Amino acid sequence: MRTQSIRNRLLKFTVLIPAILALFSGCAVKNEEILEPAADVSRETTSEQVRKLIQREIKDAGTPPRISFGGKFIYASTMLPRFYERNNYRPVWSDDNGLLPQADAFVTIISDASKEGLNPADYHLPEINVALSEIHQDEVVTASNYQTYGEPLSPYGLSKADLLLTDALLKYSSHLLNGRIHPEVVDTAWMIRHREMDLTDVLRSAVETNQIEENLKRLLPENPVYSRLKDALAQYQQIAERGGWPMVPEGSKMEKGHRGDRVLALRARLTASGDLSEEYQQGEHSDLFDNNLAEAVRRFQRRHGLKPDGVVGPSTLAALNVPVQKRINQIELNMERWRWIPQNLGRRYILVNIANYELYVVEYNRTVLRMRVVVGKPYWNTPVFNADMTYLVLNPYWNIPKTIFAEEKLPKIKKDPEYFSKDNIKVLTSWSPNAQAIDPSTIDWSKVTEQNFRYRLRQEPGPGNPLGRIKFMFPNPYHVYLHDTSQKYLFNRVERNLSHGCIRIEKPYELAEYVLSSDPSWTPEKIRKAINKGTTQSVRLPEPIPVYLLYFTAWVDDDGTVEFRDDIYQRDRALEEALRSTPQTFSSAKEVM
Repeated sequence: MRTQSIRNRLLKFTVLIPAILALFSGCAVKNEEILEPAADVSRETTSEQVRKLIQREIKDAGTPPRISFGGKFIYASTMLPRFYERNNYRPVWSDDNGLLPQADAFVTIISDASKEGLNPADYHLPEINVALSEIHQDEVVTASNYQTYGEPLSPYGLSKADLLLTDALLKYSSHLLNGRIHPEVVDTAWMIRHREMDLTDVLRSAVETNQIEENLKRLLPENPVYSRLKDALAQYQQIAERGGWPMVPEGSKMEKGHRGDRVLALRARLTASGDLSEEYQQGEHSDLFDNNLAEAVRRFQRRHGLKPDGVVGPSTLAALNVPVQKRINQIELNMERWRWIPQNLGRRYILVNIANYELYVVEYNRTVLRMRVVVGKPYWNTPVFNADMTYLVLNPYWNIPKTIFAEEKLPKIKKDPEYFSKDNIKVLTSWSPNAQAIDPSTIDWSKVTEQNFRYRLRQEPGPGNPLGRIKFMFPNPYHVYLHDTSQKYLFNRVERNLSHGCIRIEKPYELAEYVLSSDPSWTPEKIRKAINKGTTQSVRLPEPIPVYLLYFTAWVDDDGTVEFRDDIYQRDRALEEALRSTPQTFSSAKEVM
């Protein structure tokens, strides 16, 4: 009885097929393009009709695929055709009885995409909600006596929902795996190996086994910093939901002993962000800048990369008055960066956070050595890339790059003929390995320019050499490396973007001991003895160590402290603009043939 009823309804429904197909494709549909006759349709299962409609839509979608919904075109993932081709165009989210449970479960997942710093609207959520709502209204409800209520299932509605859900799944999983955009959109020099996976097979299996959530979690970055950033994002979103934090009025600097309404505002601001415990918010001296408030200011300053002096000066006041939404955006941008890098950084590795001016040696996700660094100036910025450290050089020479020669050295040479002897610099005939040293007085330096200078300047090893006593080599196209420095005082500065692109490190001896620790012939005593000899010597590492030069302006420490840093190279701004202006129409995951 139920089957016959459905067939009768479908027969009556046949006359409406042209109009519905026109709506489905978003344009007029010729009669000869419509599925053939009602008698054939009545003999096909709902799933078979949905399969044929999906196949037609995929083949007509073009490249990149464009699929319409309610007259609006959806630019689908480039993986969508491949996904359905491998599945013989069978529906993924429904069967003959209607939608499968995983459809609603997946909608819940993408509704919560903001928890991963992503936008639910990027995954067709409004269109999917409309499609599923219409299907739920039309689903056949069968009572115990086999009577039916509602309208017959619409193959067209089911096929449209299938395409939208599948495209959303592919796009969302791709964003979890490799980010919303390619890093090269922001930085053409980006050189970090990204994660690769054939998502079409993985996700088809996930849907078939109804383990979508479990499989999506596998795509998230494994590094604990990412999960801690996710927790921080939730924390700051809650602060925003409560109205954010109050602004501290402009004025002169505040420090211990001051009183007034601005101190009250400062207390409220630091309480909202968790820097000041609520127990110190109230009391008869709440408008007094006391010891507890000074310590809260220092805590805030430390986690924002400011000088922790407990005084609210211009820099601290500016950081205090950054709106909570901007901090939320900052967390989201850095979660995006974590999706750009490999899932597994290695058993041990060296990571330089350029924006924080610090180097970390990590073993099994635990920091075993940490030190301050100096990175490139804004116009000599240190690039983002990864490479393997393979050797170090004791008592290195410094071959002065041509740009540094022209901009910094040549003016000094023209003013002081004794410059070469004072700085222990030799002039070599060329940049070849066999170049010979020549007397600098034989050159008319008044006529030398960057364009006509064919020689090489080399500063000899010694205490005045800018590379210090050790440099650590991880061959790369940028000729960037880690090295010691003769200017130790620079590490005491809060802002340390002062180099020409290479990274000067605070503890070169400790790092040398670490990277050579698995070679018993290179004891700490032998390393220092070799350095004291003053002879240039290259030493191979027992095994390569991955080095990552990365750029994070927000992260969470092991103890749960949320850290923020200034965007010294304006890379946050560039990424935010790219995310806002770049259509989310492609997959960043590798498509495996």
